[in-house]
Amino acid sequence: MTPDPRRDESEFLANYDPRDYDPVSVTVDVVALTIRDGALHVLLVRRGNAPYAGMWALPGGFVQAGGPLQGTEAEDLPDAAVRELAEETGLSAKGGVLGRMHLEQLGTYGSPGRDPRMRVISVAYLAFAPELPDPEAGGDAADAAWVPVDALGLTESGDQRPGTTRRLAFDHARILSDGLERARGKLEYTPLATAFCGGEFTIPELRSVYEAVWGEELHAGNFHRKVLSVPGFVESTGETSDRGGRRGGPKPRLYRPGDARLLHPALLRPSREEEIR
Repeated sequence: MTPDPRRDESEFLANYDPRDYDPVSVTVDVVALTIRDGALHVLLVRRGNAPYAGMWALPGGFVQAGGPLQGTEAEDLPDAAVRELAEETGLSAKGGVLGRMHLEQLGTYGSPGRDPRMRVISVAYLAFAPELPDPEAGGDAADAAWVPVDALGLTESGDQRPGTTRRLAFDHARILSDGLERARGKLEYTPLATAFCGGEFTIPELRSVYEAVWGEELHAGNFHRKVLSVPGFVESTGETSDRGGRRGGPKPRLYRPGDARLLHPALLRPSREEEIR
């Protein structure tokens, strides 16, 4: 008699006991970036509860597994990231923020001991958009604020320098460092910088995005030439900006994002160009 694989599967699941395995929880953390006053900022919340009560952290929390005990429905990871961002900072409920926000999965973090409560694996997300509004703390967050990235004393190894006053909880300094490197790298080979701009922008405004994210000053003429030499990166609107150019020059032209998904040739950071040479 040929065994019925569907019946075998049903019997296995009926007798399966998840308590045979060590419990593991899953959380999401969000590295949300925007540019304010010409500087790159990250969204942080001050924790209202232990562990690390009073310390600053990335917005995030536990993924809802669903069930009668929780009184919630099971949710997918991106949905959990959006929910936590809304609950702790109020961003997604303000002025159609979600429609303007780029959201992508950054990485998974599961080092033993990263959370003192239990074994917790976190799936981190990277989010950014232009001109994001001021946050409003909610949920279990005691406060929420946009913080300049340069004020956090991040090192290349993913730690914070001694003496940094705004210490980050858990391994969030490492997660933030990884998110920054992802954003900086993607600006080299994708048109993602336009996500920090409005629908229409000038080349100097686009350059200011690169300078803020990369943390490097760029030569205006070289940047202008490189941007316009990349097929599909930007396209002219045929209009000019209402604001005049520097030193009384002509009004700069307005551009909008093109249809390119990848930049070829890539726009490398000056420091990276020197490494390649």
